Amino acid sequence: MPWTIHPSRYTALYNLYRRYLPCNWSRSETLGCIPADYTITKARQGNLHRLGKPPEGPVYADETADTSQVYNNQLVIYIAQSTTRSYQSRPKAETSSMANSTPIVIVGAGAFGLSTALHLSRAGYTDITVLDKDDAVPSRYSAANDLNKIIRAEYEDAFYTELALKAMSAWKTPLFAPYYHQTGFLHCVSETAPEKAVATMQQFRASAEQDAQLRRELVSIDTRRDILHHVPQFYDGPLPGWRGYLNRCAGYAQSGHALAAVHRHLCQSGVRFRLGPSNQVVGIRYEAPSADSSGAAGRTARGVETANGAFYPARLVIVAAGAWAAQLVPQLGSQVEARCWSVAHVQLTDDEASALRGIPVTYARDLGFFFEPDPGTKLLKLCPMGAGIVNTDGGTGVSLPPGDLSRGAFLPGDDEGKLRRLLAHTLPALAERPLVKKYLCWIADTSDSDYIVDYVPGTRSSVVVLSGDSGHGFKMFPIVGSWVADLLRAADGRQHEARWRWKDQKAERSGSHGGNEVSWRVGETRELSSVEPTNPGL
Repeated sequence: MPWTIHPSRYTALYNLYRRYLPCNWSRSETLGCIPADYTITKARQGNLHRLGKPPEGPVYADETADTSQVYNNQLVIYIAQSTTRSYQSRPKAETSSMANSTPIVIVGAGAFGLSTALHLSRAGYTDITVLDKDDAVPSRYSAANDLNKIIRAEYEDAFYTELALKAMSAWKTPLFAPYYHQTGFLHCVSETAPEKAVATMQQFRASAEQDAQLRRELVSIDTRRDILHHVPQFYDGPLPGWRGYLNRCAGYAQSGHALAAVHRHLCQSGVRFRLGPSNQVVGIRYEAPSADSSGAAGRTARGVETANGAFYPARLVIVAAGAWAAQLVPQLGSQVEARCWSVAHVQLTDDEASALRGIPVTYARDLGFFFEPDPGTKLLKLCPMGAGIVNTDGGTGVSLPPGDLSRGAFLPGDDEGKLRRLLAHTLPALAERPLVKKYLCWIADTSDSDYIVDYVPGTRSSVVVLSGDSGHGFKMFPIVGSWVADLLRAADGRQHEARWRWKDQKAERSGSHGGNEVSWRVGETRELSSVEPTNPGL
């Protein structure tokens, strides 16, 4: 049975936890003296998710208080209330008008598709099929199919800050915890940063300072010495004019591994997967258009067709196809465009990787960012900053990724220049090393960076689009599927969050590239056809 800690006692627990384990919550150590009505127990990794931001009401635990739970063979400290534990059933969720046995097809086995399958399965739906055109999960067509993604909560918009904090709590639950690493987020600009980059960094910091939880974890960075105090590994780097802040309540997730873990969990939970080129969804099959009781015309989806000619019947089709979504829902092309950024890596030796273990995600807003080396491959992942690259069709004005993934196996020349300057500032010994595993990472981008979680108009609530990750979607991986579940539960069948509704945009985006106006993007959007690559290669 789930257990609760009432707020009056929870704050003391939370503050104790933060005092002794401010960053590395998986470290096992003795906490010393604590109030008599609490006890300390050693438990397995994954139980500390019960401690988070002090709530306004009771805290519902996701698991029972089982201190014998084995998770990843890593011991951590577990704090529980021993003398005043109260038990309370979790409130029942609102029910959807659809029966639990309703057949549901999810198109796309990336972060949005897998999270949706997870939350619908948890909500009791028993007939869920996920289709993806790659042979395995993580799918190469998913933007999350790589080593890592930034996990941080500061946004200029408090709405997304609250969502990100909720997601970060979910990253500490048993299914996701092995893949989340709270190394910190060093967010700076260099001495040559344009005004837009400086303003954006300052706005992000101001946002973090508005939240009590984040404010405690911010450290001002005004000089090179400030950086070296927290990141001594950058001792050889000149860090010219770098200034900004360090957010200790942030880090990264091993994205590809997290996708694979959720896929395994879903397979064990009874969700069906149909993977491979023959299972690529090529179309949604509809009934003949007709008028409903109000006289409005529309058509209802009956299921999807795949490349091998198979038909998968469904009462509900959920399109979570990332940058390729407009191929299945063409009218989405006026709201979402495929946009990409480049990725590259430096191959390190065991000793080099060990020396950089634990560095924060390092982000120079005018240059790019990198992560601590991947422990398995010893690869240091780097990404340049910019407004991105699109691939606009001259006839339709819609941007879609190239059909052949090999066309994106390169690093644009100007992006390489940014990455080498970033390394020269921080880790100069690596600045001239070969860049390997170079590719373009495609996302579904909206002009305002808001997601789209809504029914497709004219489909009588039979087709849902979950799209528009806009380069900040993966951090929401543990919770994004719950937004689809909320949509299905809505009694009036409408998306109650206005910013996530379908937007009836008639104007073509060709030539305008609204993504340029998003504050955190520095530079101008480029067309793929105009990009000059360096030597391609994976």
